[in-house]
Amino acid sequence: MRLLPTLFCGAAVTLSLLTAPVAVADDQLAASICDYVAADDKSRLRKVLSDYRLRLRNIYDGVVCDGESMIRYAFKKEAVDVGEFIVKQLPGSSISGSGDIDWAESNGFSASPLLAVLKSRAGDGD
Repeated sequence: MRLLPTLFCGAAVTLSLLTAPVAVADDQLAASICDYVAADDKSRLRKVLSDYRLRLRNIYDGVVCDGESMIRYAFKKEAVDVGEFIVKQLPGSSISGSGDIDWAESNGFSASPLLAVLKSRAGDGD
């Protein structure tokens, strides 16, 4: 009779221990990615993506930097090299439908070279 509750509690504790570090690791990875965007460090961003075997298009929607998408964060931090890398890794259809072009123009980034890259990629379609 006691065996079943004991097994159930043991399984619950084990599962909670297995899932907690993953969330912390994901938060740390996202923080590192945001730091590399802010520093305009394309090589370190590429390295962390390679080390974790990630594709930017697969994680782009899940990574939020200071409440903004990675492209918008790159605009704010004037990270042209990293922003261009991000834009080139995403499908053109995703960029054209995101509203980032309108956002950049309405927030005073009309002169940014990143906006030209964004517009060019959005025009390609995919």
